Amino acid sequence: MYSVSPRARLTTACVLGAALALTPGTALADWPPSEGTQGDTKQSGGTSGGTLMSKVTYSGSVRPTGSGTAVRPVTDWAPPACWYEPRSVAEFGKYVETMYEETLNTPGQANYAKAAVGQFRDIYKDGKYKDYNKEKADEGNWWVAVQNPDRTDDPASMQCGELPFWVANNDDPGVPQAVTPEILAQAAYNAIQLPGTKVSLAPDTATKVNLPTWAWLDKATFKDVSVTASLAAAGLNIQATTTARPVSLKLEPGTGDARTHPASGICTLSGDKSVGEPYAKGKADRTPPCGLTYLRSSGTGSYRLTATITWQIDWTGTGGTGGDLPDGTFGTTQEITVQEIQAVNR
Repeated sequence: MYSVSPRARLTTACVLGAALALTPGTALADWPPSEGTQGDTKQSGGTSGGTLMSKVTYSGSVRPTGSGTAVRPVTDWAPPACWYEPRSVAEFGKYVETMYEETLNTPGQANYAKAAVGQFRDIYKDGKYKDYNKEKADEGNWWVAVQNPDRTDDPASMQCGELPFWVANNDDPGVPQAVTPEILAQAAYNAIQLPGTKVSLAPDTATKVNLPTWAWLDKATFKDVSVTASLAAAGLNIQATTTARPVSLKLEPGTGDARTHPASGICTLSGDKSVGEPYAKGKADRTPPCGLTYLRSSGTGSYRLTATITWQIDWTGTGGTGGDLPDGTFGTTQEITVQEIQAVNR
């Protein structure tokens, strides 16, 4: 069986599934977004060959794409897997022509794929539109579906199924996933790099059965982090900054034979934004404000202590926009050895 090249797959699906038709979407309120400025960037998008890529750029505490360490929402909400962005007449025309040529010239490409891409090209070059609307280049832009670069393998990234469509300057694009500061904020949520959650422990190498183990996090590490997502494309210039603020640490001892301090296992921030309290000489008889007590030895192995931080997340964007996003969690595990207290009988 012949395969369809990745560059043609999305277009082919759109052409066949939508029967070469544009379907109007749900209107968006308060369009267009207010103007904004674009900051320094660490990640960027564009066009690679015939594949459309998002032009959203990210700056701040940005995690590597596909690292698998994204913050996890506490609800079933998820950042957007795809959205729509504007492209100039020149950019869109180049994209279609490149995709068309590469599809035709790909060895072993299926004839139906070539035909579908040819039909797609005809819509914009010689069909419903003429020569990609070059005569109207100053009057509007093409809007195209793009994928969240961190979710390209997610089936949800194919949900933006509208064929590229023309939007006159300052008109509502008419689709619910047209890019806005809020969508940028949600994309930034997915891009935040959070600090590790390895807690400091006392005792630090191996603890004892029934001995309270103190736990704490360095306030220098446990601090607010933020990412700014910006889009400057075809005259649209908007941005949003998403900020995650740590609020609590949850300890899970890795065994039912343990008690946590406090009993809920959730340690909240103190006034100076630290979590827990470092152990110091003279505190041996005290119950730690944040910690745990193991009731059984780990034997020849160890327990997997899980430390999870909950983050409150909000955003601000172009034109005075902003609001709250779902809280998120991020956790790691570390091995902890628990030994029996050895008694000496005389």
